[in-house]
This record gives sequence, C-alpha cells and structure tokens, in this order.
Amino acid sequence: MADTPELTPQLTHFRDGLPRMVDVTDKVITTRTATAEAWVRLPPEARAALEAGTNPKGDPLTVARLAGLAGSKRTADLILLCHPIPVTGADVQVTLEDAGVRITATVRTTAPTGVEMEALTAASVAALNVYDMLKAASKALEITGIRLLSKTGGKSDDYLADDSTAG
Repeated sequence: MADTPELTPQLTHFRDGLPRMVDVTDKVITTRTATAEAWVRLPPEARAALEAGTNPKGDPLTVARLAGLAGSKRTADLILLCHPIPVTGADVQVTLEDAGVRITATVRTTAPTGVEMEALTAASVAALNVYDMLKAASKALEITGIRLLSKTGGKSDDYLADDSTAG
C-alpha cells in the first residue's frame, strides 16, 4: 500500500527523507527552564573511597558539577539537530545519597526553543565525570535514571515528571 499524504505524518526533523534543523525563526522568544536528573550507582568499594576521601583521582562530586555546567553550554555540539541557544543560567547539584550519586541539572534560557536537551546533557556529562573520577575505585559503577524532571515555558504545556519513576 503506497503512503498517501493524509496518512504520512509530517516529520519535523526530516524533509524528503533527509535530516534538517527545524526553523525556529518565527517562534516567540520566551523564558524556558528545564531540570533533569541522572544517577550513578556505586558498588561498595567506590562508595567507601568516596566517603573516606581516598579516591585516587580526587573529589568526583566537584568535578562532576563543573563538567555538567560546561556540558550544558556545549549541547548543540553533541546533539546533532539541536539549536545552539544562549544558556542564561545553569545549576548542577551532585549529592551522595543512599541509592548512589544523584545529579540534578537546571538550565534556563530566553530563546525560541526549549532547553530540555541542555539539562539532560548537563546531567549526563556530570554522571560520566563521576564515573571517570571513580573508575579507579571500581569499574562496576552504573549510570542510570537519566530523565527530564520538569520543563516550563514555550508553547507546549509545562511538564512535571511522575515521582513514581524516580531513579
């Protein structure tokens, strides 16, 4: 059965079968915020090194925080069809909790397109840096639970994740 125009959805990032960057020229510039999280599960030896301050590479939580901030600003270099947008504010929190290292990244912009990818990139890059800093203590670290927690601004409705799916 041949596709008919009525049955084929219009893809936003592909035209005539080829990828493209969506034109946001005419979209309204609004303030947008997104928060994402990631988790790094710690095997006992990595947790012990972190808690005792004996990790051979130094403090992974501080390095991860800085890496997440830097990652938020480099998102368009990593996500192929993502627009480069001005990051007007970013905050990355990296905390040791019972379940492991929890990373939350909140990113703000005033732009014609959203900032969810910047928040997700910040959380992901921070988690990768926790792994890199703790891999000498254990290779069994696990990065998990990368997800969008909330977003505001723009033409689509605000979003708030269901807590029942937490990392």
